[in-house]
Amino acid sequence: MVDIVEIFVHWYAGRSKSEVATSLGVDPKTVRKYLKPAERSGIVPGGPPMAEEDWSKLIRSWFPEMTDRTLRQITWGDIDPHREFVKDLLGTVNMSTIHQRLRDERGLTVSVATFRRWVHATMPEQADRAKVTVLRDEVEPGSEAQIDYGFLGQWTNPRSGKRHRVWAFVMVLPCSRHMFVRPVLSMDQHSWTEAHVAAFEFFGGVPKRLIPDNLKTGVDKPDLYDPKINRAYAELAAHYGALVDPARAVKPKDKPRVERQMPYIRDSWWAGREFASIEQMQADAVAWSTTVAGRRACRPLGGASPISVFEAAEAQILLPLPQASFTLARWSTATVGPDIHIRVGRTLYSVPWKLIGRRVDVRSTATMVQVFLDGEMVKTHAALEQGKRTDKNDYPPEKIAFQMRTPVWCRTQASEVGDACRELVDGLLEVNALYRLRAAQGVVGLRKKYGDQRLEAACAKAITVGDPSYRTVKGVLIAGTETDPEPETGDAGAAAFLHGPAGLFAADAAMGVTDDVVHPQISDDAEDGAR
Repeated sequence: MVDIVEIFVHWYAGRSKSEVATSLGVDPKTVRKYLKPAERSGIVPGGPPMAEEDWSKLIRSWFPEMTDRTLRQITWGDIDPHREFVKDLLGTVNMSTIHQRLRDERGLTVSVATFRRWVHATMPEQADRAKVTVLRDEVEPGSEAQIDYGFLGQWTNPRSGKRHRVWAFVMVLPCSRHMFVRPVLSMDQHSWTEAHVAAFEFFGGVPKRLIPDNLKTGVDKPDLYDPKINRAYAELAAHYGALVDPARAVKPKDKPRVERQMPYIRDSWWAGREFASIEQMQADAVAWSTTVAGRRACRPLGGASPISVFEAAEAQILLPLPQASFTLARWSTATVGPDIHIRVGRTLYSVPWKLIGRRVDVRSTATMVQVFLDGEMVKTHAALEQGKRTDKNDYPPEKIAFQMRTPVWCRTQASEVGDACRELVDGLLEVNALYRLRAAQGVVGLRKKYGDQRLEAACAKAITVGDPSYRTVKGVLIAGTETDPEPETGDAGAAAFLHGPAGLFAADAAMGVTDDVVHPQISDDAEDGAR
């Protein structure tokens, strides 16, 4: 009755149903159920003052079963025969499971709410066992760090005018309560690993065990006994020599030191401050972690400051920082498309064509992109911020053969055929290699059909006739005349037989042809001279 009255008092004071449910820890449907008769009666929040006694009277009239002890005794009497069964299970499983077994296996018809009330009324000692909190043992110096993200609020970038949601990465050393805070605009894998590196540098060492929440940035598969750590986080932990031991899902008590700091960070550092950039925000958070949070009087430490306890008992025990800097890497997965490329961020990278349709793992750094299949590296590219990077060797040879036939390739193939073929190809590529490249590729390509010997002979013949072109070489090969002798031209070496003018005219006279007929122009010229 007292709990129900409290619902009405809060609601009548002007709080919404959702606020009442959140504040009192009651299911929203339960709140609506009890408030429904009041709303039907015309009662609205903010009316005339109502005392708790007034509400109790109204509730008894609306819900008579709550005060009908006879009805309650009858209902609870159905549960009493199962007392020993309930007592044996109560320390092992929760009340909902016990009620479900009673209902399915023993035919109990009472509701789970009634069953809960019966347990609290008749077995208070057993019912309260689940509420007991076991205090954690004191944490040894340098043995662990508790890590979490917490929402800070909205921030407007003064340069762009764009609003951002800001989150705080927090790492707390439970022994000294010394903590590192780093605001971020994105809770992605890169920000997660980058914040860890900054935290280790801030502390000047590495705790032996890292206790993060079951975030996807750290844990791929939450599990009580065998959580699956994602590859980027595992890579970071291996580099620094730390053990990752995630908290159980929905178990904030596994990392209480960091959970308790979020309200303090929001109130002491974030609230009411303005920042010009995210870089200034991060620098200011580091300074606050040292000068304010680090020097506060901490009651669990007997009034000492976290930074003094850290310097005295914990700083020297942390694992030393590795000499080599950690390379920040992003791990992702991608499926190889039919164009043999995968997308990594805003860039396309080629992989061997045999992996089309396969899902691969990709490790990206600022300078390199590595592609893995089943843990084995199958491709490496120099990193590109945006665009497309293609290695033509990743294509099947027959698909990319034409593009691979460069001038160097053409000259090499021609040299394998013979000197004449090399001379002809060199001549084609001498003036404009790109313009005549197709012709050179065509000449070299004829060796596949006609063989090296015939092609060499055809090239030699084309050079001899003064037309060293692809068309001539192909025509010679088609006609099969690459081995035919050269045709004879001129007198073929015979003695010259020359006629002078007298002999020429004599021959004409013998044929009965006069000078006027044969050489009318000469006759006219002679006559003009005589005149």
